[in-house]
Amino acid sequence: MGDRDEAEAWIRRYVEPAGPVETTHVRPWSTVRRVPLAHGAAWFKACAPVQAFEPRLSARLSERWPDRVAEVLAHDEDRGWLLLADAGEPTARSNPPEAWLAALPRYAELQRGEAAHAGEHVAHGVPALPVVALPARLADLVEADLPLDRAERARLAAAAPGYGRLCAELADDRRLPATVQHDDLHMANLYRHDGRMRVLDWGDASVSHPFFSLVVTFRFLAERTGLGPDDPWFGRLRDAYLEPWGGGFGETFDLALRVGAVAHAVAWARQRDFLPPSEWPAFDQGYAHILRRALRAL
Repeated sequence: MGDRDEAEAWIRRYVEPAGPVETTHVRPWSTVRRVPLAHGAAWFKACAPVQAFEPRLSARLSERWPDRVAEVLAHDEDRGWLLLADAGEPTARSNPPEAWLAALPRYAELQRGEAAHAGEHVAHGVPALPVVALPARLADLVEADLPLDRAERARLAAAAPGYGRLCAELADDRRLPATVQHDDLHMANLYRHDGRMRVLDWGDASVSHPFFSLVVTFRFLAERTGLGPDDPWFGRLRDAYLEPWGGGFGETFDLALRVGAVAHAVAWARQRDFLPPSEWPAFDQGYAHILRRALRAL
């Protein structure tokens, strides 16, 4: 993560703190500190190796899409350091679907534009998760020590052939390019600033099928906002997100959410593998839920 004094000296190269720099949270994959300024605050993030790609990715997105992600004040790719301007107010308290109606088309435009840079992102450490590789990744997952009971593990293994067919069907649709997808696109990472919605925290991102992003968005709208499975908001948000992609993607979207639920569980395994086994029990409380949602999608 880097020495605190060294990090603060680096921060002072770009901003002048108006008070003590305070640690706001410490996670195995990152540490975040608030930097008070004369007017507002900046935010410093030190990324562990598992998310070391985030500073550079955030900087490139900020250069190309300054009106829909956080402003990057500075970054150090080698040390995994990131300094962000304040991004405004989070939507975390209420997670209104109206916020996503505004945010999702702009996020889709970002994804479309970033497809041209997908290879560059992967070359600088963003995980590649192509659809054609997912059946093999599921096979690896089945063999892992998962926080599921024996019957659930057996169901996951039995679903593997059918999942392979779903992946093949999705991969056969070549209209959509692989691009950056956030993979943690929920209300705690959506902020409003100057009347615009901004997406933050790209540490879970991958280069994969673009539609996988909405697996998490729709999950939190169901679980935290309480939208039922037949709520009209899901159709409205799907259509708003798909509009920048063009017509004819409704069935592809539904298929991508099924395939993406398993891809999300695969991605979480990367985070778990980074942790020492002593930290697995705490991590597995959330991971078991992700795995069971993947099972329901199969």
